[in-house]
Amino acid sequence: MADSTADATTETAVTLRRELKKLLTENFYVGGETEDGLKTIDEAIRVLTCLREVESKNPESDNPSTVQVPKEFKCLLSNEIMIEPVLIASGQTFEERYISQYLQYERICPKTKEVLSNVFWTSNHLVDELITDWCRLNNYGRPKPLDVIDMELFRNDINSLLDRISSPSSVEDQADAARELRNQTNKFPLPPRYFFDTLVTDSITRLLNPLSALGDAVDSNPELQENLVTTLFNISIVYQYKFEIARNPLVIPLLAKSLKQGTAETRRNSAATLRSLALNDLNWNMIADSEALKALIRVIEDGDYLATLEAGSAIIYLCFKQKNMKKAISAGFIQALIKEIKAGSNVAELLRFLGSLSSSSLALEEMEDLGLIDDLFKILRKPSCSVISENALVIVYNMINLNTDDRDKISKRLELIVEEENKYGTFSKIAKQGSDRAVRIVQPILQWRKRFGTDKEPMR
Repeated sequence: MADSTADATTETAVTLRRELKKLLTENFYVGGETEDGLKTIDEAIRVLTCLREVESKNPESDNPSTVQVPKEFKCLLSNEIMIEPVLIASGQTFEERYISQYLQYERICPKTKEVLSNVFWTSNHLVDELITDWCRLNNYGRPKPLDVIDMELFRNDINSLLDRISSPSSVEDQADAARELRNQTNKFPLPPRYFFDTLVTDSITRLLNPLSALGDAVDSNPELQENLVTTLFNISIVYQYKFEIARNPLVIPLLAKSLKQGTAETRRNSAATLRSLALNDLNWNMIADSEALKALIRVIEDGDYLATLEAGSAIIYLCFKQKNMKKAISAGFIQALIKEIKAGSNVAELLRFLGSLSSSSLALEEMEDLGLIDDLFKILRKPSCSVISENALVIVYNMINLNTDDRDKISKRLELIVEEENKYGTFSKIAKQGSDRAVRIVQPILQWRKRFGTDKEPMR
């Protein structure tokens, strides 16, 4: 009897955990600040309460020493309870410090193994609140970001290294300190106020003064430049200080120079730092109004894969603001992306950037004027992977639905779609052989072609 009761309890717990996971995923897409999002949060709290009651019936739960952290509250990458949970595009939740580093190199969800539509993440306040409530009710000591290291010793060591960098006793000692500081900040990627002591600006100034003093010859000591730029990237991960870092008058100009002058790793890490700083919307105008914008576009034109990924992501963040979108287009962002696509370089990533921009009529008009539609058709005839096909279709679909008073443009779009389908059967093939997402996108295109294919111009 006891065994059957235990089995029933376990089965109920599994069901509740499954429901909780579903609600957490739904919260990512609905958003916590909408009416539906608030309902989702309330329901998740109700399910968690039921789960807690079910687990309390387990005899083992009466012993505090055997309290087990729910697996939903653990990060898959660290297998530890999450301190700063964030959601990624797959709807899965991870610890920010680990997933932020993972997404610098991968576009596959660590849990579901699906290809991510983007590499952005957002704070999962719902999970954070649930973990906090669970820890309080179970008398479980939830770690804080700084609990894992002796930050007092770390701070003293960092300050000593900064002194040796800004006021070196010798060139060799400065180089050694810069190398060690890079290693230290890479080992401890999230050292909030302790790294900066009391003044963020002062610490960053001490770090970058040696490069600033070199002026236009910023790359005259490439190893020092690479180490200091990489250190700046390592500490820019701390969200609370992104604005303080960006507004330091040395930072953005030096990063812009380092995008153009320095080792390949220096350029990549300069772009990565600007991408990191662009995660804070307070920094968008500072970056967009600087030379860094054009320098980021030049990085894309150079074709280095990792640098292109970082530079493109940084500009995409800036383009969330319409004014900066105009600046990026004027500076040649879309033109650079299309040029590299025509050359067959980094096509998957560049199409993803264009797909993100294609929700803007301003960006779509630029793509259309630059003749991107022909390149998209060529890609769709023989797509190398489903993600490329999907992103190309998104842009075609948005182009078709772009509102304009220019009836000649409308007729031209229709003519191109009909010609492509009649000559190559491109869209019909995708409807039969494409991924589920590609099929969903292509159906309206086929309907549009069927509806207006025999007319001289579509009725709008």
